[in-house]
Amino acid sequence: MSGNSTAEKEQIERPALWRSRAKVMALCSALLLLASCRGWPSERPPVHLNPNMDKQPKYLPQAQSRFFYTGAAMQVPVPGTVARGELRENEEFYTGKSFWGFFVPKIPMEVNEGLISRGRERYQIYCTPCHGERGDGHGMLSERAGVRTANLLEERIREMPDGRIYYVISNGVGLMPSYRYPIQPRDRWAIVSHVRRLQQESN
Repeated sequence: MSGNSTAEKEQIERPALWRSRAKVMALCSALLLLASCRGWPSERPPVHLNPNMDKQPKYLPQAQSRFFYTGAAMQVPVPGTVARGELRENEEFYTGKSFWGFFVPKIPMEVNEGLISRGRERYQIYCTPCHGERGDGHGMLSERAGVRTANLLEERIREMPDGRIYYVISNGVGLMPSYRYPIQPRDRWAIVSHVRRLQQESN
């Protein structure tokens, strides 16, 4: 009889003990959360339990280095190596020239309305300020500064191979800077296709 009463008593007390433990754990969790929050504005920096995430020993661009013999943190690639995605086997596509060094006569990719539309968009961003919307050289640079800009509609440029126009976009000429880095190769060819469309529409 006493054994049964003891078991019944344990069954009654055990849930109560669990509830009290749960309350204590909830209270401790709340205290930890409150301790991690300031609760008021402060100019002091927050406490970092692991400051290595913010202050890592690393090199910054153009920084000096005592480790490398050149004294520079930024190192040039090993001669003869090619970075991933930079193989560029299609020489005509990336340079505008053939294997023999001649400018390619036509765009070395499919020319469709999607490419021309993309070229129009890129042209308006990078070329309109100087060459004007119609390509006639009457852009803002000409109107406000009086600087003469090439007229893309004149016969001299009409007779240029497509590769020559691509090459000029890539490397610049005269006062025109190189757009090799801000404009991707495919977009440069797209601009060439748009220029050809402008020439056709001006006839």
